[in-house]
Amino acid sequence: MKLTTIVSKDAILPRLSSSERDQTLNDLIDALIASGAADPKLRPELVARVLERERRGSTGFGKGIAVPHVKHKNIKRMAAAIGLSPTGVDFSALDHQPVYSVFLLLSPEDRPDDHLMAMEIIFKHLSQETFRRFLRHAHRAADVWTLLEAAPGNHGGSSGGG
Repeated sequence: MKLTTIVSKDAILPRLSSSERDQTLNDLIDALIASGAADPKLRPELVARVLERERRGSTGFGKGIAVPHVKHKNIKRMAAAIGLSPTGVDFSALDHQPVYSVFLLLSPEDRPDDHLMAMEIIFKHLSQETFRRFLRHAHRAADVWTLLEAAPGNHGGSSGGG
């Protein structure tokens, strides 16, 4: 599994319009729906589930990143959106710092191993300071996609792209 097979190319928001967590999550779910990763009828339930997940504990892991995630029985394939905030979003992160890069992952409920693998791949890349820095300074969706394609593990084959 590669980042380019997880991230929906059409669900990259290089300039999030809100600095509010809940609106950011809504925008990312809308981007995934617009990209075809989820049925529009699922929107209210997906929003409710991702907000409930945040209430149980922040997905802001520190170092300017958050990885909200939700599993749903009607999601057919793993799909992630990426949102970048120039001003930062308050996710109540573990380090109490604003979040600048958000990966929102939707997963099929019946594929928990794939969900864990996708989370592992996302965290593997986000744990690299160089990757985080390049991601934070990307200004266009195409720049983000180029970074994902260049990420270790994405060489030597065709990339998906959702």
